[in-house]
Amino acid sequence: MAFEVSTDDRLTTVDVTDRVRERVPGDCESGVCTAFVEHTTAGLAIQENEPRLRGDIESFLRDLVPDGGHAHDELDGNADSHLRASLYGPSASVPIRDGDLALGTWQSILLVECDGPRTRRVSVTTVDGR
Repeated sequence: MAFEVSTDDRLTTVDVTDRVRERVPGDCESGVCTAFVEHTTAGLAIQENEPRLRGDIESFLRDLVPDGGHAHDELDGNADSHLRASLYGPSASVPIRDGDLALGTWQSILLVECDGPRTRRVSVTTVDGR
């Protein structure tokens, strides 16, 4: 099962927790849910969905990886996006407990967009633990 996420900015975060949660089958009481973003310039993170922290994530990525000066830029000018996304990776796995994502109190699943605005595809796979 998959869903699409449209982003508005080059570097931004989008909370996708509810969209992932909706794809956990109703008869799955326990197991593992993995969300996977099908792109090389976006990633997934489990983090607090607080606006200031999300802004801090964006600032951190901008500060850590400069916009230009990378060899890949000669191809299509987005090496910074690939490098930033590689810091998070394309997937996040969460246990399923009592039929729901077993996230901690402040945990959410965030799509980290590094080369937007774009429409991203996120696939969700669950493994039943029975």
